[in-house]
Amino acid sequence: MSDEPDLANLYRQTMDRITELVNAPDVSVDTAVAACPGWSVRDVLAHMAAVAQDWAAGRRAAPPNEEQTAAQVARFDGRGLNDILTAWAEAAAEIPRLAREGIAPPLGDVVVHEHDIRDALGRPGARDSAALQRVSDQLLRMLVTPVPVRVIVEDGEYHCGLAGNSVIDLKTTRFEAVRWRTGRRSRSQMAAMAWSGDPAPVLDHLYMFGPAAADLV
Repeated sequence: MSDEPDLANLYRQTMDRITELVNAPDVSVDTAVAACPGWSVRDVLAHMAAVAQDWAAGRRAAPPNEEQTAAQVARFDGRGLNDILTAWAEAAAEIPRLAREGIAPPLGDVVVHEHDIRDALGRPGARDSAALQRVSDQLLRMLVTPVPVRVIVEDGEYHCGLAGNSVIDLKTTRFEAVRWRTGRRSRSQMAAMAWSGDPAPVLDHLYMFGPAAADLV
């Protein structure tokens, strides 16, 4: 039996956390988001709302390129927070149906951007959410390195690269794995992680996007 409906639930839980976070009375959606250079919190929300709209309409591009992403943000030019959140909720209402039809929701997108927003606002949290655990598992299973690497997280380990005995161990967390896999850490930050040996052969294979141009804390 497919577990895609569960992914839809994880998507909704993540969206609800983000919505609550940005609706706090002391939050400004004009705050710059360091993990998404040139974007504000409002822009990140516009992107997620547009991704949900595209998913619901069958216009999926995962991940969208820079031109598509810019168009997604521009779709909400001049619209306020409530309008963006309403549009997002309306589009996301279609995700359970799509999941039942075998179309997985863009869970990774909202999980990554939840923590981009949290970082921007100085409000860490949800680092052990079921959604983040699911996304980290997917990202670590997809990791391919030119030499064997064993990635050790708090509740398990992943063997990446060529078959054979591990030549390099990396001790990290699921939260950090999501951040460095999606370009939210600089090359120097990745080099400084808890490696058992020289990580130089694998550093440029760790990330799907990026790396960050400057250190992100």
